[in-house]
Amino acid sequence: MRNFKNSLFYVLIIGGFSALIYTIIINGKTLEQGQNIVSNTKGGGHWNDFIASMTHNLQNPLSILLVQIITIILVARFFGWVSKKIGQPSVVGEIVAGIVLGPSLLGMFYPEFSGMLFPKESLGNLQFLSQIGLILFMFVIGMELDLKALRNKAHDAVVISHASIIIPFALGMGLAFYIYKLFAPAGIDFTAFGLFLGISMSITAFPVLARIVQERNIHKTKLGTIVITCAAADDITAWCILAAVIAIVKAGSFASSLYVIGLALMYVLLMLKVVRPFLKRVADINRTKESLNKPIVAIFFLTLLISAYVSELIGIHALFGAFMAGAIMPENAKFRSVFIEKVEDVSVIMLLPLFFVFTGLRTQIGLINDIHLWEITGIIILVAVAGKFLGSALAAKFVGHNWKDSLSIGALMNTRGLMELVVLNIGYDLGVLSTEIFTMMVIMALVTTFMTGPALDLINYIFKTKTHFIPETIGDKSKYKVLLSFDSSKKGKALLKVANSLVKKQTENTIVTAMHLGLSSELHSFNLKDYEKETFLPITIEADVLQQKIYTLFKASNDINSDLIETANHGEYDLLLVGLGQSIFEGTLLGKVLGFTTRIINPDRLIDKITGKEGLFENSPFDENTRQIIANSKMSVGILVNKGLEQIENVFIPIFSKEDTFLLEYAQKLIHNNGSQIIISDVLDEVKNNTHMQESIRSMEQIAPNHIMMMQERTIRKEFLVQQDLMIISLDSWKKLIDSQSTWLNNTPTILIVKP
Repeated sequence: MRNFKNSLFYVLIIGGFSALIYTIIINGKTLEQGQNIVSNTKGGGHWNDFIASMTHNLQNPLSILLVQIITIILVARFFGWVSKKIGQPSVVGEIVAGIVLGPSLLGMFYPEFSGMLFPKESLGNLQFLSQIGLILFMFVIGMELDLKALRNKAHDAVVISHASIIIPFALGMGLAFYIYKLFAPAGIDFTAFGLFLGISMSITAFPVLARIVQERNIHKTKLGTIVITCAAADDITAWCILAAVIAIVKAGSFASSLYVIGLALMYVLLMLKVVRPFLKRVADINRTKESLNKPIVAIFFLTLLISAYVSELIGIHALFGAFMAGAIMPENAKFRSVFIEKVEDVSVIMLLPLFFVFTGLRTQIGLINDIHLWEITGIIILVAVAGKFLGSALAAKFVGHNWKDSLSIGALMNTRGLMELVVLNIGYDLGVLSTEIFTMMVIMALVTTFMTGPALDLINYIFKTKTHFIPETIGDKSKYKVLLSFDSSKKGKALLKVANSLVKKQTENTIVTAMHLGLSSELHSFNLKDYEKETFLPITIEADVLQQKIYTLFKASNDINSDLIETANHGEYDLLLVGLGQSIFEGTLLGKVLGFTTRIINPDRLIDKITGKEGLFENSPFDENTRQIIANSKMSVGILVNKGLEQIENVFIPIFSKEDTFLLEYAQKLIHNNGSQIIISDVLDEVKNNTHMQESIRSMEQIAPNHIMMMQERTIRKEFLVQQDLMIISLDSWKKLIDSQSTWLNNTPTILIVKP
């Protein structure tokens, strides 16, 4: 009834007022007499009017800009995808996309379509929008810069970066001396032309370099840190030199540029000493993501815009101000990630490709139309590579790096890409660079960026060393090999105790390997060897106490799950031990079963979680590892749930099925190597009805009659469980134990869940 009333009211209101509007329009027509109304129709019928209206809409500046953005994003994404498929950074594909959409390809073969898509009067809007994208992108790059790394490695970075600037700068000036008469625009003096050619040769694309380092997973290594720091120092120095060059070009003298440099230094000091502490104070008050309301976020974005504006006024370009604003943001990683999430996708996906395409629209490869011009282009590329690559490599070698790292630094510093295009566009806008030399330099930027990946691969191949992540001794199949993987020293020591108790008296026939995999994104040490030494020190001390010889494996991993499984399988280990802490019981499915709540969950669902069909321990750091280890490991796997393991003297092993026969092998090892007291629970008479199990137990009783005992009570006393040090149980038996809903589960000791 209520719905009927609502519908009736809706019909009456809409119908009644629509009729009123129609009546007003009809009567309003009578008011048009004597007004000389001009009709918008041009004759030819309603269809022609519609077509004319659509044509007018398509020529609207906003419509043109929107279709340009759509086209640019689609083409840039496609070429970026192709670029990644062939092992190149996506920026290479985006630069190529710009050239394809420009007069070099689209404009040459489809000039009418190119003119319609990119009319000259629309390029101003495209340019300003692309500059906004660059400002946002440089803000992100500044936030991703680790200022602590810059301070810690400042000496090496300054030496390498300044050498990588002055050498190619001098070579660029020398090149300008020979090509000035051929390519300098009319009215441009040699000083301006030479300085711009020099700065173009000496620039390093910090954003592109950072992406290459990150894509190759070396951004937290010593090499990655030093090269990013060098590039950052290079950028800061290059921007200051560029400011001086711009001042000289505009004012015509070097003396006037000193004012610009002085203002730039004052601006940097103001940002570091005044603005940065203020932003830190604001961030300390608003630590959580929820507290970052719109007024607080506005403060930080205003800082970005004001910084970019001030640097533009000074004459060192707005991009440097954006980079500086990002660099002084509060160092809290979570805080920075909030802003990176807000800015990065918009700047990288939508706005940044506009800059590449805008550069491509200025690049006319068709002007390089004879062999002489291509020879000059080749010479420019050769000078650029020789100056930047060799200059950086020699400086890195001089400050103490080995040849492999030195050449790698040289290859990475030779990356130009985005920042080179920025400098070239500034030179082009100032009229210092002609269209021909601009095109040649764009080709040089593309080639030097493209060659970075292959150069690094070649260097790695030449200096390839035989680094064995897995000990050579694993090849001996006659030995019993145990691999224990830990994330903390406490868990590592508990796992080592378990491994030692299984092999203590068989040192000649066993191999125990302790492995630690650290997420490369969380490792901020410059020297990973120091981190490795610190991580393994408690484990090696514990091994000395236990008199257990161990091998150690360490790796900064980008995918812990895959590396752990690959290492275990490739090493042909017999047993893999993984540690889980007591904290996993809290707030997890297993915790509910073990007494943190009285509710008993579906045991089939629990075993699905353990075997990987569902996520085990969703809130623990080993959830992903556990899910994949069980499913993909080719050896036996032991998951240790540590509840304060100190010794392994009393061990409890419940048997629930004939498939649990393999657990008797662990009992035998513990008796022989550790002298442990083993109590086997046969509550379902599985041992009693299995001849093979009985024979195995009888043989152990003959060798060590006082170390093994059978137990058939279905009720397990709390006092008994408290006396046990370790319970070893199979995955299937664990399911049956949960199935039985035994009340003594609340008092279990440390548990070793074993998959055969």
